[in-house]
Amino acid sequence: MNILRKGMVLSTLIMSIVMVSCSNDSTTDDLVGNWIKKSSFDGPARSSAASFVIGSYAYVTTGYTGDEYLKDLWAYNSDGDYWEQKADFNGVGRSAASGFELNSKGYVGLGYDGTNKLKDFYEYNPTNNTWTQKADFAGTARYSAVGFQAAGKAYFGTGYDGNYLKDFYQYNPTDNSWTLVNGFSGNKRRGASTFVIDDKVYLGLGVNSGTYQVDFWMFDPATDTWTRKRDIDQDDSDDYSYNDDYVIVRSNASAFSMNGLGYIGCGESTRSIWEYNPSDDVWTEKTSLEGSARTDATGFAINQRGFILLGRTGSSYFDDVWEFKPSDEQSDDDN
Repeated sequence: MNILRKGMVLSTLIMSIVMVSCSNDSTTDDLVGNWIKKSSFDGPARSSAASFVIGSYAYVTTGYTGDEYLKDLWAYNSDGDYWEQKADFNGVGRSAASGFELNSKGYVGLGYDGTNKLKDFYEYNPTNNTWTQKADFAGTARYSAVGFQAAGKAYFGTGYDGNYLKDFYQYNPTDNSWTLVNGFSGNKRRGASTFVIDDKVYLGLGVNSGTYQVDFWMFDPATDTWTRKRDIDQDDSDDYSYNDDYVIVRSNASAFSMNGLGYIGCGESTRSIWEYNPSDDVWTEKTSLEGSARTDATGFAINQRGFILLGRTGSSYFDDVWEFKPSDEQSDDDN
């Protein structure tokens, strides 16, 4: 009888495990979005690269291989799905630099070279394939800051200079100067993520003293004001139902926007992808990246097409490139 009872308990346990497993698979299957593997990055595998987009080309430079701080520059032709090497970045090799596009030129600065935190700043002209050093960033030398451009105005802000930071500076290319702008009301952080929708900048994620940040903000460069949106943490209380399943908070994630929606993905030991709709200030989980989980990857959008590439997991560095189709059903047949 005892043997029978033990057998029944074991059978019940096995059935429970199977049911949980099936339930989890079903939940994953319900997510929308498909990833298509593209032409692998032609340079060395790396993490913490800087990037900017000009026209149909994305430019990727700097980064860290696990052994070397890099300064090579590569251009991705999104129409032809191939990479071309361009003129090396003028500064020292570095990781965790920041970049943006402004007036059809690319800009890269800040970062860490293995010894020093940096504040030098450079302009790339794709027409003649040259770099020019510009005025140093006016804030403290730092790394893991955010860089963005919206409505023709470009900024660096947040990051880590030995302390966690929340200041923001605007760059003026006409007189090659930096100006401290109105204070950011959010928390200090490094490793934050930003995307731009309709000339508004959305900023969130990141870490401060080992704590992931849950506040989420919108910046309007026309009025130079920050507006707090809904926090991005999970809340199981009855007061809020929209975020019961949120698992968004992280740092060193990738971000981009397309077709009026924002996307963040990856980060420490995760492949998950979340879509943000500014019309209702709510996030929806999408199909996870079909490549390896990774942190310090690069994300960008080219002509309403979103990509995630590079990054690392532990000491493994990646050179794969993935395009995200947020409205398509997941398929394994196109990779």
